[in-house]
Amino acid sequence: MKSTKIFKYGAFMLGTLLCSSVVHAEAWKFGIMSDTQWKADLDGENPNTVAVGIIRQLNNQFIDAGVKVVIQVGDLTDKGDNPGAMETRAEVAQELCDAGIAFYPLRGNHESSQAAALKFQTLYPQTLGNGNCVYDASNFSSPFEKLNGLSYTFDYNNARFMLLDQFTRTDNTNYLDSSNNNLIDQLPWIDNQLSGKIAENHGFVFSHKELMGANHVDTLYGSNPTINPDSQTEFFRILMENGVRYEIGGHDHNHTRSLVVDPTNQYVVQNIITSSNSYKFYTPKIPSIDEQYNLPAFGFLRETPVVQELYTVGYYIVTVDGPKVTVDHFASDNGCGGTLGNGVDCDLTVTPELVFEKRESFGYSLNGLEFVVPQGESYDLVKDSFAGTTAEILSGNNESKVTIYDGRKTVKDVNTGWTPKSEAEKTTSKSKGRLASDVLTLWGMADIGSDQTDTFVLSMSYDQKPTHLGNGGFGIASKDAEGNWVNAIDNNYGDENGKQFVVGSWKKGYGLGAYGIDPVTKTAWAVINYNSDFAVARDIEPVPGHRN
Repeated sequence: MKSTKIFKYGAFMLGTLLCSSVVHAEAWKFGIMSDTQWKADLDGENPNTVAVGIIRQLNNQFIDAGVKVVIQVGDLTDKGDNPGAMETRAEVAQELCDAGIAFYPLRGNHESSQAAALKFQTLYPQTLGNGNCVYDASNFSSPFEKLNGLSYTFDYNNARFMLLDQFTRTDNTNYLDSSNNNLIDQLPWIDNQLSGKIAENHGFVFSHKELMGANHVDTLYGSNPTINPDSQTEFFRILMENGVRYEIGGHDHNHTRSLVVDPTNQYVVQNIITSSNSYKFYTPKIPSIDEQYNLPAFGFLRETPVVQELYTVGYYIVTVDGPKVTVDHFASDNGCGGTLGNGVDCDLTVTPELVFEKRESFGYSLNGLEFVVPQGESYDLVKDSFAGTTAEILSGNNESKVTIYDGRKTVKDVNTGWTPKSEAEKTTSKSKGRLASDVLTLWGMADIGSDQTDTFVLSMSYDQKPTHLGNGGFGIASKDAEGNWVNAIDNNYGDENGKQFVVGSWKKGYGLGAYGIDPVTKTAWAVINYNSDFAVARDIEPVPGHRN
């Protein structure tokens, strides 16, 4: 029996109706960074328990990437109540503000006190929509006065950002006398803010503590993931029904992505733990926190691992392009030895010189679907349509053997998205009149550290009479490094001698680099091994021996 899962999120099923008003928007970017604690300032770069040396290197990355907004998911300091600690973090954030980039932080458990809450409000007036670091953000809201600017939402372009504070409030209280409960009385506001956003806009939710930790047992909802189950379920429902795909946190100091279901097994959200920007790194628990707590409490496991990488310093660049979102994760070896993908745990005492490289890209689209494919299973349930175009994977298996630290196997979280042909042809003059389908985007089929996927067969329908029938100049295309549409097989990894053009349907036995058109079904197909934007196009380069 197939265990591949297909998720259809709230408003996403409105498809073209939703994306029609946002596909014209210019793509823009925001950055995400994590915990920035530091111990003793032995190298003179990290005063007042703040990892200034790392922060400055990240600031340069964000400035060079041209982001509009940077989010930090808490633990701004190691000791938030120490004199000068909170001020030092705000001072180095000013580098972003001076570069025209809005900086929006959260508190973490290292600045969880009433005094830190009051200081946070003073140092970061932009969280209330005030000061010189707001830029083009608007529609600021907080749940109530004692959380003003601590928990808050704002809109930027076609997205609503929600940052959730779970710590002691400005009046020195906690809901029901425990910080474990501090999300419960915020749920009506959370629901109102997410259900009240423009339907076709994105929603991004951030917190310091995650929905499910890899090392830390405590979560957004309590001292372990079984606490406050009814409130958890309501939170998951609100996020999923309002199209929020990612809940992004810190706290655990490693790069982990997993799919987490609520305590009633009805709603699913992707839990993203961000990699360390601190002096320390955490190793996951064995057995997993999910196995230790959720299985005994609820009788089932709630977490499905997607990706994990330990002992790195990293950051995230999120590109929002109309209904589509692509997240690029960049990481550097932490300087303790080992290599990326095979790092070493340590506590840093001096600032490392960081050399970042892209480790993975993942994403989703408001007009697409999500497919969860376990190891050893077929991608052939990946099928989606948009306007007049249908795309499906005809063959190919998830051949990954990757496990995370505790031994659990990862899954492939495959997502589809669409761009109308009319919009795609505007991006370059060389595209005009060449496309015979809408544009499909695929994410999520590669293992971390590689752009190469399993070999699979992609099929797409076309809406025009094929040109140059039989010579290979009409078929599935993707973009080259300059953004021009080229034969999709030309971007494959390692098939230089395997190119083959076929008039007719795909058949088992056609290897990597084969492609063709089937005039009977009006579909084109290609055997490829990467994710990208794909469309059926005319005037592509045929295989050797064919001429347009």
